[in-house]
Amino acid sequence: MTTSELPRWMPSRRAEVRTLAAGEWWDAVRVPLGLGVHALRHLGDETGAVIRDGYGGILYWLISPGSAAHWHLPQVTVLGPGCHVAIPPLHRTTGPGLYWQVPPSQDRETTATPRLYAALHASLPTDISSDRPPAA
Repeated sequence: MTTSELPRWMPSRRAEVRTLAAGEWWDAVRVPLGLGVHALRHLGDETGAVIRDGYGGILYWLISPGSAAHWHLPQVTVLGPGCHVAIPPLHRTTGPGLYWQVPPSQDRETTATPRLYAALHASLPTDISSDRPPAA
């Protein structure tokens, strides 16, 4: 992707990590690394851009603003208006630190929210993925 093709919110090639407000261009879904790796496998080529925090063990998916506002999944946090997300520059695709696990591209900027929800739900351990309360 050339600099002219970068989304307006994307840090330039020379920039370091930039903190941006969620809720305008995208929301972010914050997931612990173990759960996130399983969800990435479920999504395969259907994933959009994914940021990895190499120190914190966290993955962040970018999704359409407001599309996951009513999610209730254990271990999953939706970051929308009022939240900020650290965005690595496009060239940072390896650690340490913050980098693109799956870099954005013209056709892969955000992940389809229903597909991400299904992948995360399928990746949760069976004892916590059910919407029903645990048996007594």
